[in-house]
Amino acid sequence: MFVDRAKITIKSGKGGNGAVTFRREPFVPEGGPDGGDGGKGGDVVFLADENLRTLMDFRYKRKYEAENGQNGMKKNRFGKNGEDLIIKVPVGTMVIDEATGKIMMDMTEHGQSFVAAKGGRGGRGNARFATPTRQAPNFAEAGGFAKERQVILEMKLIADVGLVGFPNVGKSSLLSLATSAKPKIANYHFTTIDPNLGVVQLYDTSFVMADIAGIIEGAHEGAGLGHYFLKHIERTKVLVHIVDVSGSEGRDPKDDFDKINDELAQYSEKLTRKPQIVAANKIDILGCYDDEDLEICDEYIQFREYAEGKGYKVLPMSAASGYGIKEVIEEAYRMLLEVEANPPEDDDELEYFDFDVDDVDEDYRKVFAEYDGENYIITGRQLEKIFNSTNFNDAGSRRYLFKYIEKSGVYDELREMGLEEGDTIKLFDMEFEYYEEDYNYDI
Repeated sequence: MFVDRAKITIKSGKGGNGAVTFRREPFVPEGGPDGGDGGKGGDVVFLADENLRTLMDFRYKRKYEAENGQNGMKKNRFGKNGEDLIIKVPVGTMVIDEATGKIMMDMTEHGQSFVAAKGGRGGRGNARFATPTRQAPNFAEAGGFAKERQVILEMKLIADVGLVGFPNVGKSSLLSLATSAKPKIANYHFTTIDPNLGVVQLYDTSFVMADIAGIIEGAHEGAGLGHYFLKHIERTKVLVHIVDVSGSEGRDPKDDFDKINDELAQYSEKLTRKPQIVAANKIDILGCYDDEDLEICDEYIQFREYAEGKGYKVLPMSAASGYGIKEVIEEAYRMLLEVEANPPEDDDELEYFDFDVDDVDEDYRKVFAEYDGENYIITGRQLEKIFNSTNFNDAGSRRYLFKYIEKSGVYDELREMGLEEGDTIKLFDMEFEYYEEDYNYDI
């Protein structure tokens, strides 16, 4: 099964907590603090791997977590850093932040990688807080928070040449004749339900060709899995538009030609600017088997004049007999060389994720007040870190926490909500009573 879209949750590692320890060595009087720092949490890293072809693995595992940093230890020993989590994805995968809808990275090359979620910093041990006036700090710093986010993985095939056209017009047949690919071929619509790739060997070079599964009218609106098929055309450089010029299924070739181009334009104006060759397939059904026959083949001549009148080059082809296959491949390669020599400007107005902004949490230092009808609640990201770092058996550590809350001005907000003396305030998993003139709170 070809899976080209998945949604997963990623979470970096939490930073390890700093240690609160003191030297206890023989013959060392008044041993000072020796708590080591915690280790950094592991990052979540995406890596493009050309050996992967689909996003199938992400259908069965949806949550990925990096390793937490180890806590600090006594004797100034630092905790071990958490292992980074490497998530391998196929080349051609876009990683999108679900919350913002912005592209984090477009993984277009083998070995390309980026950090999607940074691990938390390790907390400082109590040895770091020793000063001449505070020689025995009885507290340490908690490790930094892990970062968790939902991301969407969307894969688009990277091919040099894309084959487009209605179902059952001969795309898979051309791919099988031009490459070593073995797509399923049968005389019914949507024989091909997944895009197929093959490598065309031409002279002393090669290029990648993709059979984009059959597009139908209304595909740009999702009909016939339209978006599933159309998005894989976006990365191709040259299009080979295959048309059943015989009208063997009762359709008008000129009408088929216009409908496919209209679907491409409706999906993305960018697709209409791609170089396009028109391969008039199934000329053998019209009784045309060589160049001489084509000069008197009215159906083919009429179609050729119609398509060339719109600026497209038309080449006759019969996938059944092999006639014209070489000419179509050579023309596709010639166009490919032109595109690579003069690449078009990328005018896509895509929004990319700003990692610099993501690293700066504007609300990190804010303290928030809330009243849920029963409890007065105080929360905050940095406040939570200070709370986790507080040693409630140490008066200085407690005093630092509550002075931080007081200076934030959150008590003024709570009083506006109705807070009075003696009311209980909830601070994470702890509760204390509030008194305006006495900050030795009853915990």
